[in-house]
Order: sequence, then structure tokens, then C-alpha cells
Amino acid sequence: MTVRVTVWNENVHEREEPSVAERYPDGIHGAIADDLADRGFETRTATLQDPDHGLAQEVLDETDVLVWWSHCANDEVSDDVAQRVVDRVHEGMGFVPLHSGKNSKPFKRLMGTTCNIKYRHGGETERVWVADPGHPIVDGLPESFAIPETEMYGEPYDVPEPDRTVLISWFEGGEVFRSGVCYRRGRGRIFAFRPGHEEYPIFYQDEVQRIIANAVRWAAPNEGSEAHWGQAEPAE
Repeated sequence: MTVRVTVWNENVHEREEPSVAERYPDGIHGAIADDLADRGFETRTATLQDPDHGLAQEVLDETDVLVWWSHCANDEVSDDVAQRVVDRVHEGMGFVPLHSGKNSKPFKRLMGTTCNIKYRHGGETERVWVADPGHPIVDGLPESFAIPETEMYGEPYDVPEPDRTVLISWFEGGEVFRSGVCYRRGRGRIFAFRPGHEEYPIFYQDEVQRIIANAVRWAAPNEGSEAHWGQAEPAE
């Protein structure tokens, strides 16, 4: 079955900063969606500026995995849309927040914590290490790989203890960060992936693209067992 992916982007930097528009002429969402489409996924895109932020109920109902990139406009997402996303994750939709998507309303609600970090701009090298080599999200990756220039994220990372920590990053300044972590919420799978600052062409890097594609496959809904809620008659 083809996995249906919606790639959401706040689409603010591309509209306001010429350097970002030049780097991502079709938007960050376009770059990610194009690569996923090339890998056989059924993709659509949505942005903050669309009606309902492009995430009307019927769109989410037809989405198996929601990939979310955001940075400076997290507070501009309506509470109703954020809750709609959370509810769909509980129902089984996969959720892959990228970079500062950790500060998005849906992710913070799903985590129940601040999701705070330390950070630093400056174009440092990041080395990403595979911490869980048996996990499907790292299929086809080497033991580690470098992102030549990026924004630093550092521990402590105020999130609940992950179900699995798949990737750990080291930065030139000495900091480390849990850069790929997995959760389950309700029937839905979540993979929070750190790399992807808009000032750098990170979403064109092969290893990053491979991780996102693997994460989409992993996060796609599985049938599982039927759940019944509310008052119930005795089974015996």
C-alpha cells in the first residue's frame, strides 16, 4: 500500500528571506515532498498560509504520516488545528517533526513538556551517530555522517524519556544532542529529527533524505487491534 504523506511547512523564511528562497525555491516543504515522491510515496504539501493551515480534517483523514517543519511561527498555528493533529496521531497517524518542529504546538502537546534545549547559530559541523543500529529508521546509513554546517542544539532536551534513541549528534563546540528519538502516543508513532536549519541546504543531503524516508515508512499506521472506549459489558 502506498503511504500518503503530507509535508507541512510554516513557509515564512522562504517568503521573507531571499537567501532561503534561493536555497529552497519550492520551499522546504517542496524539497522534502519531491524527494519523498521520488522514493514512491504519495505526497501533498500544506503551509501556514493555507486555509486551516492546509490541515483541514479531511486532509488529515487522508494522511498516513505528517512531516512538519517549523521555526519562527509556531505560535501562529491555531489551537484547533494543533489539537486536530494531536487527535489524528492518537488515532494512528504518524508524525515526523523536523528541526524546530520540536517547538510546535502538536509536538509539545504530545510530549507534555517544554521541549526546551540550548542552541547556537554559527554554521558548526555536526556529526550524527547511529545509536540504535538495528532500528529501521537507520537502514542504509553508515555508522556516522557529518552535516558540514548547521545550527547547534544541545542537551539537556526537555522531553520525556524516548521509547528509542536512534541518533545522537556531536557538535564542534562539544555539545551532544539526542537528534533522533521515537515515541508512541495512542496508536500513532512519532519520530523527532533534529537537523534542518533553513540557513543551510541540509534537506538535499542524502543521509538526511534517507532518514526522513525511513521514518515515514516506520511511522505509517499499522492495523493493530481494534480498540473500544467507554462503558463496556462484561466479556465473561
